[in-house]
This record gives sequence, C-alpha cells and structure tokens, in this order.
Amino acid sequence: MAKDYYSILGVERNADAAAIKKAYRKLAQKYHPDRNPDDKEAEERFKQITEAYAVLSDPEKRKQYDQFGDSGFHQRFSQEDIFRNMDFGDIFGSFGGEDLFSQLFGGNPGRGRGQRRPAKGQDYSMQISIPFRLAVQGGERRIDYRSNGKVEQIKVRIPAGIEPGAKLRVAGKGGPSAAGGPPGDLYLQVDVEPDPLFSRDGNDLLVRVEVPFSGICLGTSVEVPTLDSPKRIKVPAGLQPGQKIRLRGFGVAASGKRPAGDLYAIIEVAVPKTLNDAQQQMVEELAKTGL
Repeated sequence: MAKDYYSILGVERNADAAAIKKAYRKLAQKYHPDRNPDDKEAEERFKQITEAYAVLSDPEKRKQYDQFGDSGFHQRFSQEDIFRNMDFGDIFGSFGGEDLFSQLFGGNPGRGRGQRRPAKGQDYSMQISIPFRLAVQGGERRIDYRSNGKVEQIKVRIPAGIEPGAKLRVAGKGGPSAAGGPPGDLYLQVDVEPDPLFSRDGNDLLVRVEVPFSGICLGTSVEVPTLDSPKRIKVPAGLQPGQKIRLRGFGVAASGKRPAGDLYAIIEVAVPKTLNDAQQQMVEELAKTGL
C-alpha cells in the first residue's frame, strides 16, 4: 500500500525543514509507546510518522521521494537505507533513541551502541543504457553482470520517468561479506539513448510536426505521433511556425503521486524542394498578392 509521507505528518508538500520537524515532534509526543502502553495502533502510527520524518528531513531522500513517488522511492531505498545516517538522538529527542529504534524496527540505525553487526559486503556499480521509451514509460530490463567470476542475469524494474544519470539500487547483488554480514548492493547508473522522434523536457515530451503552408494559412488537421498510436489534432489558421500544441497526458507516464506529463507538437512549415508547373504558377500568383 502506497504511503504519503506528507499526509502522515500532516504537512504541505512545500513544507520547510522546521515545519516538518515541528509536525513530527507534535505527533511523536501523542503516539509515543511510553504514553500508549500496549496500544498496537498507536505504536504503528508512531512507526509511520518516524519513517516519514526520516525521509522528509533528509534533502536527498526527500528529493528522490518527490521525483519518483512512493513505489519508485521504495525500489531504491530499503528500510535500512531510510534510517541510515539519521541522528536518532535528534529524531527521537527526549523520547528515547536507538534502543527504541531497535525495539520498534528490529535493528539499529548503523551507529548503535554495544555489539556491532558484521560489516556489509562491497557495493558494486555499473553503467547501463536503456531506450528512451523505456525510460519514459517504465518497465523491466534484463541485464548481465559479472559477480565473483561468473556472469549473472538479473531483471531490473525501471521506474517511469527515470532521468539520465539516475542510479538504481539492486539489493544484495554486490560482493559477499568476509565477516559473515549481508552482501553489498549493485548500483546501476542509467544512461538514456536518444529517440529519433521525441525529446524530453522534464515530464513533458516534444515532437516536431510538419504542416503544409496552405494548412498554416487556412487551418487543417494533422497526425501527431505519440508513444502509442498517432493522434489527429486541429491546427488553427494562422498558427506561427515554432508554436506548440499540447496533447494533455501523452508525455512521461505517471508514477506514484506524479501525474503523467504532456506531449507538445512543435509546428513546422513543410517547404517542398520542388514544385510542379501548377504549383509554381499558384505560388507566383500568391507572391503577387504579398504572400
């Protein structure tokens, strides 16, 4: 089930760090287990608001959450990643720190007291190239990578709207731990191949469409390629070359809380390289009228 961290804390999506921290502390006081003994519902609520704060109080995690939505974010971040490097003396304040974290989440945040967990294995990284349309629409990609002297094939989920240079984390596909701890992770840096028709501007797509000169003057209709099937649109008379016509919802696919982008058809005038006799005569007549 998708989580809306902003709703969980009761803050707006543009809330600053101070507002997020204030909202968390208010809710933490209300739902803290010490104030609600043997209340499983309050305990679950406390866990939710703590997880929400751990994400929204970290600028990079918050950016990833806003960009990719809940499902895309949790493909990149495990619960361990969410709480890694958090200052639990600050996050829990006077409510109890890492001991409470261990009690509620079954682990420690990576800076725990007492016995240390075995070291994690080495993380691996590699670069992959994916088609433009896969990056825009999302889907699955099979990749081959070498691990411990052998080639392994894995299936990777590509979230819709992934940007060039983004990193995908594949948990447990890194190097083994020499100390008996968990294996490392595999990080995939994504390169996006260009498309012969479409370009991208954030969540919007751009495509160039040629219209005859007569159509520009008189108005017409043309077919616009989309990621699925072509769509016919009206071109109003007098539209200037370079102007755009929007096809709402035909851009980058929706992901999580982020709606689908739009497709913009950039209108260009189709200038013929040669004219037949009739066309030559008509153009000459038009030229006499000032067109």
